[in-house]
Amino acid sequence: MKHRILVVEDEANMADGIVVNLRLDGYEADIATDGPTALERYGTYDMMLLDVMLPGLDGLSVCSQIRTSGSQIPILFLTSRDRDSDRIAGLEAGGDDYLAKPFNLKELLLRVKAILRRQQWYQAGKLAESQLEFGESSVDFKKYTGQGPRGPIEMTQKEVMLLRLLAEHEGHVVTRDQILDSVWGYTVYPTTRTVDNFILRLRRYFEPDPRNPVHIHTIRGAGYKFTREPVTTNGNS
Repeated sequence: MKHRILVVEDEANMADGIVVNLRLDGYEADIATDGPTALERYGTYDMMLLDVMLPGLDGLSVCSQIRTSGSQIPILFLTSRDRDSDRIAGLEAGGDDYLAKPFNLKELLLRVKAILRRQQWYQAGKLAESQLEFGESSVDFKKYTGQGPRGPIEMTQKEVMLLRLLAEHEGHVVTRDQILDSVWGYTVYPTTRTVDNFILRLRRYFEPDPRNPVHIHTIRGAGYKFTREPVTTNGNS
C-alpha cells in the first residue's frame, strides 16, 4: 500500500516538482496551497511536507494545531529560513524534520523515506506494551501522555520516541548518535546537544529529583541508560 503525502506549498512550480518526484518514487501525493486547506485535509494522509511561509495560516501554526488535535502525522518543514532559531522553532512546534530551500530533490526523498521508516519503527517497536511504568511514573506511548511525580504530562512525539528507545534498550547504554539516527534520522542536525536537552526534559517530567536521576542515567563519554527500578549511579548523572 502506497504512503499518501500532502505537499503544502504555495509556490506552484516547486509544489508540482515535489509531487512529480514523490510519485516517481512510489508515493501518492497531492497539493494544498494554504494553511487552512492543510488543516482541512491532513487527516487522510500518512505524511505532510509543510512550507513555513503560507497564506492564510503559517506552517508553524498549522503544525501546532495538528499536534494539539492529537495527530502525530509526520511533518517535514520546507522553508527558505535556515537559522538555528527557525529550525528549533519548527522542531518545538512538533515537526519531525526541517529542510531549507533550495534543496536537492534527492535529499528530500531520502528525508521522507527516513521519517516514514522511523514512524514504522515507533509503531512496531520492541516493547510489547503500549504503557511503561517505572518508579512513580508512567507513560502511554499511544496517547503521548505521562504521569510523573509532579502530575500529568502532555508529551511531544520526539520526547515519547526518545523514552521508548531508551526503554527498549533497558539496562544498556544508548549512544547519542544512536538516538539521533533512531529519533531524528540523521546526524547533521539536530546536534548531540539537542539530545542532552531532551534528556533534561524527560528528567524534569519523571525523575523525583531531576538533579539526581535514578531512572535516566548519563554514562559519561558513552550515552544514556534507562532503568525501570531506581538506581543511583556513581560519577554519572
